[in-house]
Amino acid sequence: MFTGIIETLGKVKNIEKEGGNLHLYVSCNFTHELKIDQSVAHNGVCLTVVDIENDTYQVTAIEETLQKTNLGNLQKDDVVNLERGMQLGARLDGHIVQGHVDQTAVCKQIEQQDGSTIFSFTYDESLHNITIEKGSITVNGVSLTVVNSQKNEFSVAIIPYTLENTTFKYLKENDVVNLEFDVIGKYVKRLVEVNKS
Repeated sequence: MFTGIIETLGKVKNIEKEGGNLHLYVSCNFTHELKIDQSVAHNGVCLTVVDIENDTYQVTAIEETLQKTNLGNLQKDDVVNLERGMQLGARLDGHIVQGHVDQTAVCKQIEQQDGSTIFSFTYDESLHNITIEKGSITVNGVSLTVVNSQKNEFSVAIIPYTLENTTFKYLKENDVVNLEFDVIGKYVKRLVEVNKS
């Protein structure tokens, strides 16, 4: 369980393919605090630490994860958003984030707007995910509030602090991002669908 409040940025030190899996070797400022079997969200994708050596730890993304996320696009020296699992009893500053990416989206527009930056995204509507105005969305692991919700597209407004302390500062138009839709919204949507049948 995560909150979508990014702890730090990590740097991809190496990538190895093994069959359908991808081993990522990541360095960050909290590596020395990690333990094997611990969960860390990478651009919003929950992965398990399987090895630690000096300031670098290893996680593995399986083929199913690679098909639904942007992790397969990562290259050596890329930067990722990182968050360790939520501590029981801590404040929930973002929203409930599972680290289970629903699908990817494409950044269609970036515009500066009087103190904030507006990022607009489109996503494949065939998976029937939805956003709502002022609802929660997780983009590359960052908990955000939806503005301008439309069918298969939405925007988010990023404050300067979030822009500077996440990978949003590197995001460009046409980049692919990971989306996790609000878990409560997903359950409500499913209940409505079941009651219709």
